Amino acid sequence: MLNSRRKRIGKLRNKQTGIAATSLLAVTFGGAAALPGAALAQTPSPLGEWQYSVGIPLQKMWQPNIPDWQVRLGLATSFQPRYEGSDRYHLMAGPSIDVRYKDLFFLSSGEGAGVNFAQGQNWRTSLAVVYDLGRRAHDDAQELNGMGNINAAPGLKLAGEYVVSKDFPLVLRADVRRYFGGSNGWTGDLGAYMPMPGSTKQFFWFAGPNVTLADSTYMNSWYGVNQTQAAHSQYSQYHASAGFKSVGFGISAVWLFNKHWFATADGAFEQLVGGAGNSPVTHTRATGVADISVNYRF
Repeated sequence: MLNSRRKRIGKLRNKQTGIAATSLLAVTFGGAAALPGAALAQTPSPLGEWQYSVGIPLQKMWQPNIPDWQVRLGLATSFQPRYEGSDRYHLMAGPSIDVRYKDLFFLSSGEGAGVNFAQGQNWRTSLAVVYDLGRRAHDDAQELNGMGNINAAPGLKLAGEYVVSKDFPLVLRADVRRYFGGSNGWTGDLGAYMPMPGSTKQFFWFAGPNVTLADSTYMNSWYGVNQTQAAHSQYSQYHASAGFKSVGFGISAVWLFNKHWFATADGAFEQLVGGAGNSPVTHTRATGVADISVNYRF
């Protein structure tokens, strides 16, 4: 009798997780498939990198026959720092886009445009073209006056995701990004997340930590103060060392209204550390972000 009860509980958990994985294909930037303004999806923010693709690696474990085309479009808004390290916030808005073809190609305001070039039942590796809108002095004229701009730039992202098992759906994720222009540096992320208790057919949520590292070129673009900047701004000259940039924790949730309409919400906390946390440009090490989107799936 006890074994029978355990089996029923296990089936129920698998069913709930399957619903989340099947329905949530675009949970990112705020929850998903593409959240906060597409324009900001790749710009540094307190969101964990795993939140841009949350739920997607779990889908085919419960839905073997994935449709050839999966399209989700919507509108999103994000409340986030004016720049990473700022203690001043602003509200942003934009489109939410997530298009996928046969679990091979994707176009997402969160993940970029890319291909899953190697994959299995419980893992995938992808290569994508991403973007970073950089940082403009007018984003916070009070704090960035004299610091100049970090130009928008394209980049490449190599990422891998692995699901421990169907009974224990912990997703492990790692990625490395290289930008060409703008910050012109390398960054990498390590993260993990899994479905949380309390999910239903209409609501489900995920949570997990994230760690980000960066090379000295990237760190000094965003957090360093060179001689010219020191002469024209309120800050003293500062060199930001390579290493850990931030640690954080995020939550992504989805509400299903009906067959086609759904809403996503994401929240994340980030603590800047190392050269980023000690930078004079950083006015607060602890920052957060909250995103909401309303989407239509075809």
